[in-house]
Amino acid sequence: MQYNTLKNGLKISEISFGCMSLKASYNDNDTLIGHAVDNGINLFDTADLYEKGDNEKLLGAALKGRRKEIHISTKVGNRWKADGSGWEWCPRKEYILTAVDDSLRRLQTDYIDMYLLHGGTIDDPIDETIEAFERLVELGKIRSYGLSSIRSNVIREYVSRSNIAAVMTQYSVLDRRPEEETLQLLKDNTIGVLARGTVASGLLAGKPAAPYIGIDEEMVDTIQQDLAKSLLHGRSMQQTALRYVADNPSVTSAVIGVRTAQQLEDALTAARALPLSNEELALLKNLWEGTTYAEHR
Repeated sequence: MQYNTLKNGLKISEISFGCMSLKASYNDNDTLIGHAVDNGINLFDTADLYEKGDNEKLLGAALKGRRKEIHISTKVGNRWKADGSGWEWCPRKEYILTAVDDSLRRLQTDYIDMYLLHGGTIDDPIDETIEAFERLVELGKIRSYGLSSIRSNVIREYVSRSNIAAVMTQYSVLDRRPEEETLQLLKDNTIGVLARGTVASGLLAGKPAAPYIGIDEEMVDTIQQDLAKSLLHGRSMQQTALRYVADNPSVTSAVIGVRTAQQLEDALTAARALPLSNEELALLKNLWEGTTYAEHR
């Protein structure tokens, strides 16, 4: 496993474990998470929104006794309604300062390594939100903070006004929008990138073609077929897609959603593989021209 270091000193595995798909009813969560740790994955990402907090609980239980070996990333900003019917956006300081204690309790830890704002709009009280995160750093409840967003205008605001350590954003062969607007900006400002959606909802891992983020089904099918013809050095489509993201010099870690042992093994195989060659990278970039952000620019 290779590791990259954030500006605050956190050393992060280039492949990390996205916990969103894990359910409390699964019997093998502890085994999956333990196997990931044993094989060098040291960042586990969750959110207070997932399963109304139960996702944080199962992660905390699975990591009990191994806390010093790993880093935890969780998210805040989406507050469940009292009747449980849904959630509402709340980036206010008062809420963030209290929500963290609930996450700490569920995770069975006294600090969070990376606390991410789970979304964000340009109309938010951004300075107030930043004040909340900075206060939590001062209190020792979090080691660093960041943003989970695909909105380039919001990302730019936090880059210029805060001390964020990382941004989680969607990035894949099928979603190359960050190459236009944000990856270089974050690299230039020594801000890490946690890339999610690396296999594009399974479309880069064997699922049949379907419309994806403004790309129609026919175009997705063409890209899939051309990608299959471009595979070199015995790599699978999924391994190639993961390496495309992980090998980008702006990316700190590719966050892989894991639900099964096979998904974890596929991610570990990609992590063990050699980086893409210049020839492979050129083939992938020439598959299609990519898209650009249509909104929130």
